[in-house]
Amino acid sequence: EADLVAFLHHQNRAGLNARSHARLDSSLKAFYRFLALDGRIKTSPAANLTSPRMWQSLPKFLTINQVESLLAQPDSAELRGLRDKAMLETAYAAGLRASELIGLRPEDLNLDEGFLICRGKGGKERIVPLGVSAVYAIKDYLANGRPRLDKIASSSLFLTRRGGPFTRQGFWKLLREYAGKAGLETGMSPHVLRHSFATHLLERGADLRSVQLMLGHSQITTTQIYTHVSRERLRRVYDKYHPRA
Repeated sequence: EADLVAFLHHQNRAGLNARSHARLDSSLKAFYRFLALDGRIKTSPAANLTSPRMWQSLPKFLTINQVESLLAQPDSAELRGLRDKAMLETAYAAGLRASELIGLRPEDLNLDEGFLICRGKGGKERIVPLGVSAVYAIKDYLANGRPRLDKIASSSLFLTRRGGPFTRQGFWKLLREYAGKAGLETGMSPHVLRHSFATHLLERGADLRSVQLMLGHSQITTTQIYTHVSRERLRRVYDKYHPRA
């Protein structure tokens, strides 16, 4: 065991990062567990190895100004712009995954109350509020856009120019196009909008449990990655007010 610890310390000094260290620990434990089960050694010298603590990598998200710039790109005077505006507004307003967005049907909407029903992972349904901007964009699309696209009586809310349902790849392409027009950096994806939704809610004081429900996370630990907002806020408060910061 001492030799293994010395080896890992050597790897750390050589620049092994925490994630790679954890993978190496896991591999060593699996290897020695196999030897023990096979009877080649009595006990595993790696059984008591501890992996370094790793902070979860923080999700990429947009600032509020960047989101506003993105949402302003579609030209609502055009048929395609009506649809695209409604899609982007809905994705951000409800924090939807791409699959949830393209899976929406008109009957999933309650625009008078400002809610929608979406089907998440495992077919689980959840109710998510919609903001005024999203409701307005959807109503505009339903009144002036979708009837002109509905060529094959599709059940989907958002339709392609041929009248069929969107694919995830189709929405991804659409999103990247408008991100480019807005001057946003590369790497834009539907999940960036979802991350932005959660981050902005927490920045403005929403509680973690409510954000969990709106995102459709089965475990609150999945939502806790967004508490990076709280850590940054705590850091600013500490730096500003602590006498020895």
